[in-house]
Amino acid sequence: MSDATDLVVEIEAVEEKLAKAKQSITRRFIGQEQVVDLTLSALLCGGHALLIGLPGLGKTRLVDTLSTVMGLNGNRIQFTPDLMPADILGSEVLDTEGDGRRAFRFVPGPIFCQLLMADEINRASPRTQSALLQAMQERHVTVAGEDRPLSPPFHVLATQNPIEQEGTYPLPEAQLDRFLVQIDVHYPDRATERDILLATTGVEEEEAHEVFTAEELIRAQTLLRQMPVGDSVVEAILDLVRAFRPEDDSADARVRETVAWGPGPRAAQALMLTVRARAMLQGRLAPSVEDVAAMAQPVLSHRMALNFAARARGDSLAELIEETVARIMRVEAAA
Repeated sequence: MSDATDLVVEIEAVEEKLAKAKQSITRRFIGQEQVVDLTLSALLCGGHALLIGLPGLGKTRLVDTLSTVMGLNGNRIQFTPDLMPADILGSEVLDTEGDGRRAFRFVPGPIFCQLLMADEINRASPRTQSALLQAMQERHVTVAGEDRPLSPPFHVLATQNPIEQEGTYPLPEAQLDRFLVQIDVHYPDRATERDILLATTGVEEEEAHEVFTAEELIRAQTLLRQMPVGDSVVEAILDLVRAFRPEDDSADARVRETVAWGPGPRAAQALMLTVRARAMLQGRLAPSVEDVAAMAQPVLSHRMALNFAARARGDSLAELIEETVARIMRVEAAA
């Protein structure tokens, strides 16, 4: 078979496993299909995700289930104001060896895993938050002057409460930009909540089962980057990202009036990856312009901000993204 045919066969095999993975996940995390798809997209792209939602909506349950289904070694850290960087990274301790000599021994922290849940990440101090920056971007940490690699794959799924802000430290823009997507977790609808009640208040609960191994996930991430992307999709991504930069010629009057700063090149890279992931999750061999529109909100919402005047007027960033995406898609369709 040709290389192209081999690639198609491998991608189709991954798509079949992804369908089984979603089926296994939904046994424990009922409903919220978009949340599941976006979280799986982040893993397929080799990235990190920020889950925004009120307590009790199943974010921890989702991450725990993903760890099982994707065959990843997972850890959880509850971020609190007194958490220190060493509580995340680990530290060196002084040990006495059998011959009486003393030597330092490194005790790894919970970050040395493949799927890290950073629960309520904005409750820790900026110093502690920064302990994740190097790991999220470079996949290794530096402790006592020594670089220590993290086992691939490495993913951070962080959670935040969108309402309670007292005693929190908002994530800086540089750290927000390292999250591939922002996933908003909303209340379930009535039918879904009924299913949750019946499934979780009995004697036994459904269990998730391993579908992927870590090695298979790494291979899926490689295949995703080999998935072809058409010129129309590339141009749509560029048009969309540049349309949100107030100083760019393609930005309309409303963007110039309301946006303080727009998304950078990392947003375009994130869109290039996530549109492929969406196509793969839906069983397609290449992404479309519609995928760009669908992934705009989770990719861009944490990579731009409204200016003071827009916030004072009560303008909505979500509405601005939705309107601008619709405008760009109309232009793309007419071209």
